[in-house]
Amino acid sequence: MRRLLRRIWYTFLLVLIALALVQFWFLVHIWYWAGHNPESTAFMRARLEFLREDDPRARLSHRWVPYHRISGHLQRAVVVAEDDKFLFHSGFDWEAIEKAYERNRQEGEIVVGASTITQQLAKNLFLSGSRAWWRKAQEALITAMLEAMLEKRRILELYLNVVEWGDGVYGAEAAARYHFGVPAAALSPEQAARLAAMLPSPRAYTPGYDTRYLQRQTAVILARMKYAQVP
Repeated sequence: MRRLLRRIWYTFLLVLIALALVQFWFLVHIWYWAGHNPESTAFMRARLEFLREDDPRARLSHRWVPYHRISGHLQRAVVVAEDDKFLFHSGFDWEAIEKAYERNRQEGEIVVGASTITQQLAKNLFLSGSRAWWRKAQEALITAMLEAMLEKRRILELYLNVVEWGDGVYGAEAAARYHFGVPAAALSPEQAARLAAMLPSPRAYTPGYDTRYLQRQTAVILARMKYAQVP
């Protein structure tokens, strides 16, 4: 019995050490990305692997641009659409989480989320689209690391440069050129609002494709953009 307990303890200790090493790996990457730009993300690599199952020559459309070369209209539109309390929380919008929990409980299934921009960035950089409990727990830990180690401006810059805006289209520069034929710096308020409205289902939209839902969401975002605060 004593030998069994010792084995259990050693196994538990090894698991703790492995978990600590994984968190340290995340921490080192976040520290590095405070001053360097990631060339790809977990989401990008997963999508490219999927696309290459049909076409071995498939490539992603992605071009990094610094924060000052991304239209202020897009910065405000994305904050309005995805996380209007971005500047005022520490990675988690607890009020939104509570409302989402209550809505999902009433519906009996997950119909709405409450992820902040920082949480979405954590998922995009490191994780998969799985909703397993362990993935959500890891996302929360990475979110806390991002908020502790990076300024809000850098978090938003990273997000705008890696988020998906079409099948195989990532980041504001590629999105602006793909959908409107202009650089990210030249996006108009209407174009920025339209891009922000696409974020929940980016692969559903090709250049020129329109729906009533997209029109309504674009109008709502456009009307609220003047109140948005960005870093």
